[in-house]
Amino acid sequence: MKPLVVKLGGSTAGHEEMRRWIDVLVNATFPLIIVPGGGPFADQVRVSQKRLGYSNEAAHAMAILAMDQFGIAVAECHERLRPARSVAETSIMLEAGSVPVWLPSLMTIGAPDIPMSWDVTSDSLSAWLAGQLKADALLLIKQTDEHQYYSSVADLAAAGIVDAVLPDVLADATSLHVAGPAMLDQLDLPLAAVPGRAMMRNRHFEVTGEQ
Repeated sequence: MKPLVVKLGGSTAGHEEMRRWIDVLVNATFPLIIVPGGGPFADQVRVSQKRLGYSNEAAHAMAILAMDQFGIAVAECHERLRPARSVAETSIMLEAGSVPVWLPSLMTIGAPDIPMSWDVTSDSLSAWLAGQLKADALLLIKQTDEHQYYSSVADLAAAGIVDAVLPDVLADATSLHVAGPAMLDQLDLPLAAVPGRAMMRNRHFEVTGEQ
């Protein structure tokens, strides 16, 4: 069974929802890989860029390292969580019954198919990893429930709920699901299916029903 890729938003850092989501994910009945957001560490990169004046290319690399930092913190939240830096490491950990927390810097800094821009966030990087793994589904966990008002990936990007690059990075074979805090009170545990709202690929599909 292919693992579910789960992006745990950095905006959950320090909130009750972060702990609750981790408890849900480590008790899932199917394999999954957690992709951390940048959280407060990425926020500091933005603040420091204004003060120090470094380029967007440098900020991009630093923001990815911020994901590593948040991921290390997440991995300490439960005994089943283990930091992983490569596809091979994630496979080993899954076989051992652990839940990998992907630290993306080794695989993504300098990767030619990843734009070096603030337009690329952990949303797109989680979609990129899903593509590398040929995952069937990607779940984005957000600290907002605004996604409930939208039905397509394109609309989410237009509304700024996901980054602008995500629609282009998301593989055709990977379905996108989005969940917010309200979902936590609706889940049956242990988690046996991908939670969240499933998103259509684009507006055209929604309106015409054509594929």
